[in-house]
Amino acid sequence: MANDLIIRPQVPATRPKTKLPGLIFGTKLRVIAKRSVFLLVAAAVIYFGVIGNLMHRIDADLYFTPPHPVEGGSHAVNMAEALILRETAENRWTANDPIFFPTAFHDNMPNFQRGMMRALSRFTMELENQIGRLRGSSAIDSDLERATGLLQFPTDVWLFDLDQSMLPIQPADTQYEAAARALRSFNRRVALGVAVFETRADALAMTVERMAGELGARAAIVDDHVSLDGFIIDFKSDDIFYFNKGMAYATYLLLRELGRDFEGIIRSQGLTRVWAQALESLRQASQQNPLIVLNSSGAQSILANHLHLQGFYLKRAILQLDEVARVIRAN
Repeated sequence: MANDLIIRPQVPATRPKTKLPGLIFGTKLRVIAKRSVFLLVAAAVIYFGVIGNLMHRIDADLYFTPPHPVEGGSHAVNMAEALILRETAENRWTANDPIFFPTAFHDNMPNFQRGMMRALSRFTMELENQIGRLRGSSAIDSDLERATGLLQFPTDVWLFDLDQSMLPIQPADTQYEAAARALRSFNRRVALGVAVFETRADALAMTVERMAGELGARAAIVDDHVSLDGFIIDFKSDDIFYFNKGMAYATYLLLRELGRDFEGIIRSQGLTRVWAQALESLRQASQQNPLIVLNSSGAQSILANHLHLQGFYLKRAILQLDEVARVIRAN
């Protein structure tokens, strides 16, 4: 019939196509602002928090041995070279990371590495001045002189140091790798018998005294900080703690290998037991691994003071190393 209604099929209205940026950030200004802020925060958390944490590694392996030692050379020099290369090449040197690197806000590993490098620098200085010379009258070995100078380079220098130049420079890790090569060159010549590695008792005594003195300087920093009786968690305690941890760890490994180089002297002087005790004290100082470094008020608090405990082991190691030097000098 003419009056019958004609029913037409319903066609859904087509929505305007939204491109990918619109799907992610939205199309309204307020939504775009909110989502942009959220995505920036999430990206920063992933970049600095997750990726930075994955790159953050404190390697205090007590069983570490040099992977490619110079046969016939010094065990301690092999260890010094291996530790430098491990921290600069294998683990990656983080103490000079710029602000835009994922590890920029992770300071425990950089402080640990700085402490290690300080111990390695002190040991190399004693190689140059004591063990690598025929008493005080002979010339300084050129490789040891080079290694000592390179290890004095500031730990935080990246590709640019605006205090010195506007041009790119060699970063700290490159300098330290060159020092490792110089140590290996020296050790090769020791193995060939054309370089001096004096296993004299007085050289051991002087080296041990200087390394103990370096530990003593760090123990004094612990005392000064603890005496301030600051807040239980601060931004300085963990810096001191991990620097000391790195120094104690590197000193432990260097002295362990130096004990192999000077095994005859240590045994003949009756120092085997006290040498082992000093190593144990350094081991204890290097293996503390608290989740958070606490700075409580000591005996008057139910909470720990990790610097206090670390300082105890450092001072015990200092006393034991001083005893080693005292016994040697007395004989």
